[in-house]
Amino acid sequence: MMWKWLFLSAAAVSLVSICSANEGHCVWYGECEEHTPGKFYNCFYNGTAKPLVDKEARGILEQLCPHLAGDGTSPPLTCCDISQLKTLQDNLQVPQQALMRCPSCYQNLVKLYCESTCSPRMSDFITVKSTTPYIPPTQTPFHTQAVPHNLTSFIETGADFPVIELSDGTKVEEDMFGVGNETKYNVVECTYYVSFDFAWGLFNSCQSVQFPASNTRALGIMCGGSAEDCTSPNIWLGYMGNKDNGQTPFQINFVIDNEGPTNSSILPMNDRAYSCAESPDNITGICSCQDCPAVCGPRPKPPPPPKPWHLFGIDGMTIVMSFAYVGFAFLFCVVLSVTFLIRRCRTSPADSDDLCSFVGDDSINGDTVRQRIVTSADIGCLEKCGEALENFMFHVFRRWGLFCTRHPAAVFICGVVVIAACAAGLSMFQVTTDPVLLWSAPDSRSRVQKDYFDSHFGPFYRAEQLIITAPGSDWTNYDPYPSGDPIPFSPVLRKDMLHQILDLQSSIEQLEVWYEEENRTLKLEDICMKPLAPVNNNCTIMSPLNYFQNSHDMLDLRIGDFFYTYADYHTHLMYCAQAPASVNDTTQLHTSCLGTFGGPVFPWIALGGYEGENFTQAEALIITFVVDNSLNDTLVKRALAWEKAFVDFMKEYTDPADPVNSNLSISFSSQRSIEDELDRESATDVYTILVSYLIMFAYISIALGQFYNCSRLLIDSKISLGLCGVLIVLCATVCSIGVFSYAGIPATLIIIEVVPFLVLAVGVDNIFILVQAFQRDERRKNEELEDQIARVLGQVAPSLFLTSFSETVAFCLGGLSSMPAVRVFSLYAGLAVFFDFLLQITCFVSLLTIDAKRQENNRMDFCCCVKVAGKSEVPKSEGFLYAFVKHIYAPAVLKDWVRPFIVLLFAGAVAYSGAVVNKLDVGLDQKLSMPEDSYVLEYFSNISRYLKVGAPVYFVVEEGHDYTTKAGQNMVCGSSGCNRDSLVQQIGDAHLIADYSKIFAAPSSWMDDYFDWMNPLGNPPCCREYNNTERFCNASVDSDTCVGCRPPKDRGLRPVEDEFMKFLPMFLSDVPTTACAKGGKAAYKSAVDLKPHDVGATYFMTYHTNCNTSADYINALKYAQELAQNITDAMNVTDNSYKVFPYSYFYVFYEQYLTIYRDTATSLGWSALAVFLVSFFMLGFDLVSALIIILTIGMIVLDMMGIMYLWGISLNAVSLVNLVMAMGISVEFCSHVTRAFAVSTKTSRVERAKEALVHMGSSVFSGITLTKFGGIVVLAFAKSQIFQVFYFRMYLSIVLLGFSHGLIFLPVLLSYIGPSVNKAKLFSQQNDIPSQPVNNERTPLLNETRRQVGTNAPLGSSNGIYV
Repeated sequence: MMWKWLFLSAAAVSLVSICSANEGHCVWYGECEEHTPGKFYNCFYNGTAKPLVDKEARGILEQLCPHLAGDGTSPPLTCCDISQLKTLQDNLQVPQQALMRCPSCYQNLVKLYCESTCSPRMSDFITVKSTTPYIPPTQTPFHTQAVPHNLTSFIETGADFPVIELSDGTKVEEDMFGVGNETKYNVVECTYYVSFDFAWGLFNSCQSVQFPASNTRALGIMCGGSAEDCTSPNIWLGYMGNKDNGQTPFQINFVIDNEGPTNSSILPMNDRAYSCAESPDNITGICSCQDCPAVCGPRPKPPPPPKPWHLFGIDGMTIVMSFAYVGFAFLFCVVLSVTFLIRRCRTSPADSDDLCSFVGDDSINGDTVRQRIVTSADIGCLEKCGEALENFMFHVFRRWGLFCTRHPAAVFICGVVVIAACAAGLSMFQVTTDPVLLWSAPDSRSRVQKDYFDSHFGPFYRAEQLIITAPGSDWTNYDPYPSGDPIPFSPVLRKDMLHQILDLQSSIEQLEVWYEEENRTLKLEDICMKPLAPVNNNCTIMSPLNYFQNSHDMLDLRIGDFFYTYADYHTHLMYCAQAPASVNDTTQLHTSCLGTFGGPVFPWIALGGYEGENFTQAEALIITFVVDNSLNDTLVKRALAWEKAFVDFMKEYTDPADPVNSNLSISFSSQRSIEDELDRESATDVYTILVSYLIMFAYISIALGQFYNCSRLLIDSKISLGLCGVLIVLCATVCSIGVFSYAGIPATLIIIEVVPFLVLAVGVDNIFILVQAFQRDERRKNEELEDQIARVLGQVAPSLFLTSFSETVAFCLGGLSSMPAVRVFSLYAGLAVFFDFLLQITCFVSLLTIDAKRQENNRMDFCCCVKVAGKSEVPKSEGFLYAFVKHIYAPAVLKDWVRPFIVLLFAGAVAYSGAVVNKLDVGLDQKLSMPEDSYVLEYFSNISRYLKVGAPVYFVVEEGHDYTTKAGQNMVCGSSGCNRDSLVQQIGDAHLIADYSKIFAAPSSWMDDYFDWMNPLGNPPCCREYNNTERFCNASVDSDTCVGCRPPKDRGLRPVEDEFMKFLPMFLSDVPTTACAKGGKAAYKSAVDLKPHDVGATYFMTYHTNCNTSADYINALKYAQELAQNITDAMNVTDNSYKVFPYSYFYVFYEQYLTIYRDTATSLGWSALAVFLVSFFMLGFDLVSALIIILTIGMIVLDMMGIMYLWGISLNAVSLVNLVMAMGISVEFCSHVTRAFAVSTKTSRVERAKEALVHMGSSVFSGITLTKFGGIVVLAFAKSQIFQVFYFRMYLSIVLLGFSHGLIFLPVLLSYIGPSVNKAKLFSQQNDIPSQPVNNERTPLLNETRRQVGTNAPLGSSNGIYV
């Protein structure tokens, strides 16, 4: 028998047993071998439960497993001792921190492990599969050589000990192995049978529980992978029972079934699992909606998108404008036809009233009719006032002209003094380049909220980012151990690539720059964000390489043998991407996923270009260096200095000429990149702008001259006068800038780029009108040159004053806009136009007098000291353009059969523009603001292509909320007991409809984590203090003097009143560790503005989804504001003492687009009202003329929007500035011609329109149209895309539309419905009463006109140019 005993002794080292007693008993008791630090095997024990006598053990049991603790009258019978209970308490530390916010989930999980640890009937549902002999530390190494063997069963006998049946059928008594004596056995593997109902009840109660600090679900930490992949209790319990997860001390094989194995007495554990909608006890509440969808009711659904307005299946606006156009065209043709037939059938023009005019002219076919004799009784009050105003302005400007022409030097010197005085203000000149100041009004909602956020929490951090891809490199496959399908890894996640990228990242970390202002070297560590400083001074770097703690050695770490790799960087990367907050991955590496800075690196921030949760297929690796921002200029300058060195380094690293790094494609950007590129853009395009202005200057200088023969070429040229005129225009711009510099109103780049263009357009137009009026005028008998120039000024200055004053008032009213860029532009432009007018009727008139005298004295241009021999008489000529308009263009446009087509054509254009004006894209594509060769363009493209998550968004609760009361807490928190419509709950609901809400994840909640942190059940609890000083004691400190802040009986109770305020500072200063992951220093140190005795403002952070277009950004802002308002309403803040608002860094830039249509209508509306009122007054209270001017200008602006739609130009602040400018320039195209028509006394509207077109149209065409056209074409070659789109395209459209409407449509419109002749003016002319001499034509032309009319009107009162 001796060999049997030896055989049994050798086989006993590996027991595998299945208990099959009629009544449940223990399968283990106590702890045996510590196989790894802190991990113990349970001791095999097949006896009955034992009384738990130890007081501390009973306390732990009552705390964790009250259903096993009995009624307290006698020691409970359990299968565990104090060592097992302490281990259970330790092992529940992580689940408690992750799941305690949902009490039923946590209690269900605790019950699962209570039953497996202490249940007196655990043999009913647990079988031991494998054991090894327990070798006490004092035994010899001989005992360590045992290898476990499998046994078949225990057999119940009448002996004192059960009999063990070996696999060969031999039976021995268990006591032969010393169970009843000194020898013990380690349980190394067991099977735990759990009922289907309990397992799924446990899983369903926990699957939605959130982990606020990382904006993820808690199962992502406890399931060994993504919460999305943890789809059943089999997966979850399978992970938690795996001995390789770093927490479980031995292998537990969970079997989920309602019945045990066949022919066994196993009864799966089937305790009640509380649903998340139930309270597990009488202390805690049900889980919150954020953690339990069953509490929420139906899943939130986004509202249906607004239905487009359709009529008959076609866009409603298109239908309306189409019907409007057809109706107008029909009515127009009917009226035209009826009127034409009436006029053709009547025997005499006097037989019927003229449908359009009191004076009897024919607006339909242009036939000249006999004028009606006007009597004083026919003249109305407004006509008398208009005539009086005309005469008054003529005499005022004539007298002023006399003064200027007779004292040109004095006037010019005074003008120079005024210019110098204004220009001195340039010493205080400031340019606003900060986009926040440029695009958001100081009192706008987003700007006020940004300032509030910055003042309470500090400004939004600065970010330097790399987006790295590896195009052209090969994909690799990872073969998981021991089996499984190959897992593809993208090229950028290959190990060699990661090493190369880590070298780059390390080089950037060590990048040094000499900072001259402080005479020292700066590195990233001097400016970066360090959330755990001073405990941890590592910089925050959001990079996948931080999964390996930025270490080459960690990246190369491998567990395996010669044949297989069990775990390496592949497994660690996959695990960390699923559970970035884990401190111990489930692979055999058992390394941390946390970055060196102490926080998690979320895969949606560090990886890009993947679908779903396939992180290994990410096409892009994203590295973000987070830099502290500050309101302190000194700290910002340090960051700017390092960022400049960073950009220079990356430009050199990504140089295509460097073949070393050619396998990587890297786009990058720093916080300063956009402003730097804007500055570079302005610098590179200054030459384009300069060429544009030089072309305009050259044209003006040449076009002002009249050349008759080569001998007088240098005499009749007006290059010097043209240049002086241009300089005067520029001086007007300088004066405007100087005055506002005195006033402390900073300029913008838009002003510098746009205002000179605008003022040059207005100024050049005025110059051409004034000079060409003088050139075409015939000097009267005995009239001196000074008198002639003064008379010409008296004739044209009212028209110049009309347009200039209209534009000035219009721009000033445009300054009422809330958009800073529009407001500042309007103010600068209005004052510049006004200065331009003043300088032109002073300095330019003086210079014109001097130049005219030079020309009459046959002195050369530029060399006035050189006199050329010959006749001094200055010849008069119509000029080519004047003759072309008079003899060809005007007659063609005003032909009877052409005019209706012109009206219908322009009406059609307006109808089309009206149909598409509401379809304009809103916003400004960031790419357009960059030069074509900017490195930032590739970065913008890659953001849209690869990034999975957008900007952080903070929901800020302003100071004033009471967090110390339970009611106040319920309004905000998201855990058990919180209001269904609390702040956290509503944001959590919003992320469920992310496509609509643009909210990417549930928010991080400092309050919920604070409640969990205060829970007294941990071992040790997170909240501890030294019992002798009451100072905070971190959970990682091992000291007997550290005691819990609260007794265990307070579990589930929130801190309120003084207790809330006492421990909150400790929470916010607690560094998260493995012992307490809920420490708030890393995640929340800046989230709470803590006051000495109160809580100030706080925020709750989440992320927006990635926004690729302006519409995405606008919708994200819009919904966030709606959500914040809903939260404020739910908090029932009735006294408006505080509110909840959202903040993200891009809000200040995109808020303007929420009201861009209203702002556009407001700005243009005020400007139009100003033009109308000024025109009505300055045209002698002529309502019809004022309405025609506004109608034409409105058509120009509306057609401008139509072209914006066709040309893909979005509506934003830049285009709005251009639209306001278009209205100003349109005044130049319309008002001159309209006034010339209004003061004309020709016999028909057609003739008056022709006269106005000939005299004023030719000057407008040669002035503003041709001048601007030449300068604008050059802008097409600018490197700046914003110049090409918003300046070249829009400026070209403004000029072409202004020309077409002002010189084609407007004369035709006037020929149909223009105002009647002013009867007061006609009465003066018919009765030879001295009136304003408005003639600009040469005397022969006047005599011809006088003969045509059949009057003997004196010179100067007949029909010439009427201005």
